[in-house]
Amino acid sequence: MIVFENIGKTYGRTTALSMDHLDIPKGQIFGLVGNNGAGKTTMFSLLLDLIQATTGQVHSDDVVVSESENWKSYTGAYINESFLLDFLTADEYFIFIAELYGWNKTTLAAFLQKFEDLFNGEIIGVRKYIRDLSKGNQKKIGLVAALIGDPQVIILDEPFANLDPTTQMRLKQILLDLKSPERTILVSSHDLGHVTEVSDRIVLLEKGLVVKDLNKNAATLAELESYFKVSTKP
Repeated sequence: MIVFENIGKTYGRTTALSMDHLDIPKGQIFGLVGNNGAGKTTMFSLLLDLIQATTGQVHSDDVVVSESENWKSYTGAYINESFLLDFLTADEYFIFIAELYGWNKTTLAAFLQKFEDLFNGEIIGVRKYIRDLSKGNQKKIGLVAALIGDPQVIILDEPFANLDPTTQMRLKQILLDLKSPERTILVSSHDLGHVTEVSDRIVLLEKGLVVKDLNKNAATLAELESYFKVSTKP
């Protein structure tokens, strides 16, 4: 489904990402972990054609993302608040995104109703601009908007950040409920427990390199925790 082939991204003499080959098959929930500066956001930005690779290509369902926009019709993503139109209310923003996918207001309303618990009465019908909402509520809006259109590829960078524990639990269940043989989900997180719980496979990046590629099992969380304990020793 998604292939990173001979990918290199450098800034001057600094290598942000170096990846000979990484294949993410359809139907997989793919977790990505690493310290700040490891290359996680760079990897997702390349997949979304937000930045240009120095070398190599990224393929999404056999489409080279830097050469065609066909992948956009089946891809949903939320990287950060720059994805939001913060001069709109949440309702206006959801309508705008829905119209891009040809959804009418009835379809959108039925879709948003599924997230009532997540919104907790603080999103829909609130006459505030997105920029005036809390970071957590902005995150909720971005995450749900990324799911409009029933995308077959979902890319979420640090989705658990800025969310309270109850919302984190609800989000984990949403991600697990989204799992499908026809859908590929990519999630990066600093929270090793959350990303391990929702993912089928976890890749650990360090200074732009893949240092671990793990199919999840009962020992995965302990292995990741052990790695980071060792890496933080003086």
